[in-house]
Amino acid sequence: MGELGEEIVVGEEIVNNISLKDLSKKLDEFAKTRDWEKYHSPRNLLLAMVGEVGELSEIFQWRGEVDKGLPNWEDSDKEHLGEELSDVLLYLIRLADICGIDLADAASKKIVKNAIKYPPPKVTKDLH
Repeated sequence: MGELGEEIVVGEEIVNNISLKDLSKKLDEFAKTRDWEKYHSPRNLLLAMVGEVGELSEIFQWRGEVDKGLPNWEDSDKEHLGEELSDVLLYLIRLADICGIDLADAASKKIVKNAIKYPPPKVTKDLH
């Protein structure tokens, strides 16, 4: 899958600007056609996501700090990173859906709460 705002291919269908709701629907259809719904309990999805976070962590484990944009990484390493990030995202979306949480709404509300909790620093004017 590509970045948000890019053309994305899901199966054989090309999707532009895919939303969390669109991804949720695709994941639901994917699980239903494979009869996997019985395995998609909140606990199982959480544990699967934690496993994927572990795989994501392994990519960074021995690299030390890395520069923004990963300028020294091979394209294959970036592709692998994108796959692992996608696995975490997809499990998170599926978990939220199974729990009845509108993830986009919850995230938007959390951003507002964080803005209140962590206001920007006050700018003091230099009198000189």
